[in-house]
Amino acid sequence: MRILITGAAGFLGSHLCDHLLNDGHEIIGMDNFITGSPDNIAHLADNEKFSFYKRDVSNYIFVPGNVDAILHFASPASPNPQSKSGYFNLPIQTMKAGALGTHNCLGVARSHNSKFLLASTSEIYGDPEVHPQAETYPGNVDPVGTRAVYDEAKRFAESLTMAYHRFHNVNTSIVRIFNTYGPRMDLEDGRALPNLLKQALLGQPLTVYGDGSQTRSFCFVDDLVDGIIKLLYSKEHFPVNIGNPVEMTILQFAEAINRITENKAGITFVDARSARDPQRRRPDITRAKTILDWEPRVDLEEGIRRTIPFFKQKLGLA
Repeated sequence: MRILITGAAGFLGSHLCDHLLNDGHEIIGMDNFITGSPDNIAHLADNEKFSFYKRDVSNYIFVPGNVDAILHFASPASPNPQSKSGYFNLPIQTMKAGALGTHNCLGVARSHNSKFLLASTSEIYGDPEVHPQAETYPGNVDPVGTRAVYDEAKRFAESLTMAYHRFHNVNTSIVRIFNTYGPRMDLEDGRALPNLLKQALLGQPLTVYGDGSQTRSFCFVDDLVDGIIKLLYSKEHFPVNIGNPVEMTILQFAEAINRITENKAGITFVDARSARDPQRRRPDITRAKTILDWEPRVDLEEGIRRTIPFFKQKLGLA
């Protein structure tokens, strides 16, 4: 197939480029580098099956030639308020990527009769009152909160995607992505794993917010990409959770990071974050198992060990 990937220079987009090229497809990458990095796709520069366009998907986009599939992954996604590339500091761009970007990509899909796959997120569940989160749960989201620029952009994108499927008969799929980690992550992403792993490799005490009882589930990037590609090849139109259902507290996670990296600096507890920061997060992956025959294979320790060399390189420790 000839596949367009928006957000191709991002963490997930670049891994999708690699995997789909390895599957024999031709890839058209698109990114405006507002959050993605040219370094993530530099190794593809001489690949004759990879082409790249520097574009903002919020503006009109045109792709010459046939397009068999579109994977829309362009959006700021970092929750770090201190990061210039996080959605707190790019609120309008985040909303436009979810709304106008999705609309433009769906227009391309309609005109080319392409498969369209939307990258959605577990954030559409907000701070969930149902646990674990199944695709049938509508969520608990504050539409005017500071996190809403990302949450609501993705919720709107899902609604628009289903509207194009129902009204224009576009072949669409929606993946709801839960916490994912691995090489090419932004070290300033603001999520638990980059924060804690960076501190551990620098020999610093790990910062845990509140008492560390809030939970997360961590999926290694290769597992996630495998699930996304299976969804791309499927006939499923309704949202599918892709993530690791193994849940642990942030305190347990910090202790595991210290053990794996042999960091002796311990843990420091600081005041809890915003009350809207989700307290529990775990995917129900029943649909992914049933429809896609997918579940994660890489356990946390193996995944962290496979991520460490990249972090060391970025920190100048390699």
